[in-house]
Amino acid sequence: MALLMVASLAFAGGNKEPAKAAASNTFHVGVVTGTVSQSEDDLRGAEELIKRYGATKDGGMITHVTYPDDFMSQQETTISQIVALADDPLMKAIVVNQAVPGTAEAFKRVREKRPEILLFAGEPHEDPLVIEGAADLAINSDFISRGYTIIWAAKQMGADTFVHISFPRHMSYESLGLRRKIMEAACADLGVKFVFETAPDPTSDVGVSGAQQFILEKVPQWIQKYGTNTAFFCTNDAHTEPLLKQLATYGGMFVEADLPSPLMGYPGAFGIDLTAEAGDFPKILAKVESEVVSKAGPGRFGTWAYSYGFTVSAGLGEYAIRCIKGEATAGNMADMYKAFGEFTPGAKWNGGYYIDASTGVRAKNHMLIYMDTYIMGQGYLPTTDLEVPEKYFDIKFN
Repeated sequence: MALLMVASLAFAGGNKEPAKAAASNTFHVGVVTGTVSQSEDDLRGAEELIKRYGATKDGGMITHVTYPDDFMSQQETTISQIVALADDPLMKAIVVNQAVPGTAEAFKRVREKRPEILLFAGEPHEDPLVIEGAADLAINSDFISRGYTIIWAAKQMGADTFVHISFPRHMSYESLGLRRKIMEAACADLGVKFVFETAPDPTSDVGVSGAQQFILEKVPQWIQKYGTNTAFFCTNDAHTEPLLKQLATYGGMFVEADLPSPLMGYPGAFGIDLTAEAGDFPKILAKVESEVVSKAGPGRFGTWAYSYGFTVSAGLGEYAIRCIKGEATAGNMADMYKAFGEFTPGAKWNGGYYIDASTGVRAKNHMLIYMDTYIMGQGYLPTTDLEVPEKYFDIKFN
């Protein structure tokens, strides 16, 4: 598997007036996200679209619904919620972020009813070929490049051990399972010890609270076992806050979240009130950085300057609107980056189109993207400028 057409774009930004909805809306866009407990950033991105374009119930453009927290056992509910959006005769696009299992099936059913509706999948949990066959566009954080860049960043921070925390469901996903294999290979090459630790799946019987309690109890033991020069990484959003909380208390490092954001886990873990800064990511990052450095020291915790989950929800919604208006083309990376740039002024992105390892075919509707890593108290690490060695693109999932 490899990436093609690598593109790195810097967006110059400033304080711009939000885009205004047309006086008379002639179409609607559906946005489907998780709830606050499972993926708050994704939901806040949908709320940003509502701020800009209004909710359909109030005469605006955006219809926002959330899928169940226990989406694995309630796939039919998720499918029904997505498909129901197509009952609106003004619906012209549906964005799902994160595109949990069942999204591809839902998209197929929407396609049968309303083939003209644009279907965008943010951070799909289903295998690439499955979602590519159902969606007009799929977006993943770059699980190939980040398998290397996260380990490289941990090494720059002074880590001698890297602990990867996950569970069988996530490891069965090609995107997450392959990234784990790349991380393990990168650790071997860069002289970092790789360790895999298993934690409960928040969608299992223990629920979110049980999974979080496990992390709270295990981190002190892991720090004692592996040492404070250990960087930790978890594949689930719900694990992030308790992990950060305990790392701040007992030591350890954190490069960036699975879906990075200064909002991902940090406010709850460090007791940070961001009410006054809501929606202003430069101010959010500055306040989070100040609190983290004061309580845990510089150079130990990292993130992306902007929320990935927030940007994918809002950016894909903006991109869909531009495609419907004829201002952008679905699957065009430059157009997609411009839409994302509305929400990430000044950010530097890198990425490329997904290429299937077994066929060598480059997908025209599946993009992998990532941003520079920001280390609190230290600044940016130039991860988007790194040349990821070709050998990592040849690693296969199975």
